[in-house]
Amino acid sequence: MATSSDNKAIVLRLIDEVLSKGNLAVADQLLDADFTLHLPGLPEPVRGSEGLKRASEAFRIGFPDRRVVVEDAFSEGDKVAVRVRQQGTHQGVFQGLNATGKQVNVTAIAIFRVVNGKIAEEWLSSDRLGLLQQLGAIPAPASR
Repeated sequence: MATSSDNKAIVLRLIDEVLSKGNLAVADQLLDADFTLHLPGLPEPVRGSEGLKRASEAFRIGFPDRRVVVEDAFSEGDKVAVRVRQQGTHQGVFQGLNATGKQVNVTAIAIFRVVNGKIAEEWLSSDRLGLLQQLGAIPAPASR
């Protein structure tokens, strides 16, 4: 039976290899066949390793130098929670926005459920508003 530490190592490998380095093939090794990614604002969850690969690749097209830095990681039982910072330069089309050349620094929190050594589910909450403000797509609040 996997320990909390084992589960955390699996999640950290996914973040490092797939999300930060863009090594999408590793997703097939780490994700359960029925993997589900829950994202606020989407009508349906992202499903399977192919779904995660497409979502990750869409981000990488917009930010080819994307780097995901884990700032905190906690695990208990089958759950792993992480707080990450995503950094990159907007060099390609992202969500319909042409490249701006702007550097972004966006935080996110995710909770993963690991079953039998594979990631079965992820709940992700990221600062999408902050990202769009940094890109100039939405006005940032005036400083006081």
